[in-house]
Amino acid sequence: MKRFYKNAAVTERDGGFAVLLDGKPIKTPAARPLVAPNAALAERIAEEWREQGEHVRPSAMPLTQLLNTAIDRMGDARQRAEAVAEIAGYAKTDLVCFRAAHPPALVSRQSAAWQPLVEWTAARYGAKLGVTEGLGAPGHAPDALGRIEAAVAAVSPVGLAALHLATGVLGSAVIALALAEGRLDAEGAFRAAYLDEFHQMEAWDEDAEAKARLDRIRADVTAAAEFLSLLAKSS
Repeated sequence: MKRFYKNAAVTERDGGFAVLLDGKPIKTPAARPLVAPNAALAERIAEEWREQGEHVRPSAMPLTQLLNTAIDRMGDARQRAEAVAEIAGYAKTDLVCFRAAHPPALVSRQSAAWQPLVEWTAARYGAKLGVTEGLGAPGHAPDALGRIEAAVAAVSPVGLAALHLATGVLGSAVIALALAEGRLDAEGAFRAAYLDEFHQMEAWDEDAEAKARLDRIRADVTAAAEFLSLLAKSS
């Protein structure tokens, strides 16, 4: 749509920080006030609106979209529970638990990137995940999945929106939680999740369509990481 405002600013409101366009508060798609829990996130979202040109492009405002999702969806108990279950469900067949048997170079790369994350998950959450070769089901400890679900459920509704996005695009609850906890940065999480693809691209000619897809995923991971980082800052 065509840009309809001149200025974007932040003000304290409703127990948080609202983004104003020419002095008027922004509404979410469900007509709720767009209020961030701290000033850092609100200021970055206001910056997204300031950066728009003659036309407003929602796709160029990922943090705004994430806060919209958090307010409209994660504040609802049923939808929040569904998101928690969906995120935790990735752990049952988590990417980092499935290892190649060959070639040796790929085996080594997977072990170097993924095994520390499996061990971190056990140390951080008490969730011991099994590892398997090929398509066999990994043998997780009986309470491992429940512990991961509890960790996901403890994330704030606002943070859950970013964690949900990260889990979906990374294909791994373990890598997404490592991103949320600061164990991995955005690029590290992206590289860990798409290790196999990068291995293939290095062995064969780079495919332009595959690269474009990976670039879109990297942008989503970067947005989720920035959102979570800003959320962690005090107001």
